[in-house]
Amino acid sequence: MTRHPVPDPVAPGQESVWDYPRPPRVERAPHRVVIRFGGEVIVDTEDVVRVLETSHPPVYYVPISAFRDGALEPTSGGSFCEFKGGARYFDVRGGDASAARAAWNYPQPSPGFEVLADRVAVYARPMDACEVDGETVEPQPGGFYGGWVTSSIAGPFKGVPGSMGW
Repeated sequence: MTRHPVPDPVAPGQESVWDYPRPPRVERAPHRVVIRFGGEVIVDTEDVVRVLETSHPPVYYVPISAFRDGALEPTSGGSFCEFKGGARYFDVRGGDASAARAAWNYPQPSPGFEVLADRVAVYARPMDACEVDGETVEPQPGGFYGGWVTSSIAGPFKGVPGSMGW
């Protein structure tokens, strides 16, 4: 049996990822998201939603239309989320840089997640910087998940060694 970790202390103004629901919740977020890649700003928007799931940092989704022209290129393959449905992937381009399968969306999301249909999430690790309200995020630990860690959340976060069964 896998043991869940003890949640980190929550400071004033923070949320604990251990208070997030499972199945996840999607909600509008009153934040400004800026994504920099290849020395360029490829996204700068306040039209943001986030998906909150137990043990995970929030995943931020922005409109496909918020990306600079040519920044997203559909690529092959996909994946499936038991909650959100089938995902498709994009290569991300900025300046002379390219990151394979660094963004994804759910073109026909499951019920309850319809707001994600025309939105894209980006893995922070390959980008120059992803920012929420001017704070540069840290990528969710591990190589699989796409959450963004900011000072406004407390962990520990899924993706660290030993967290597979959380």
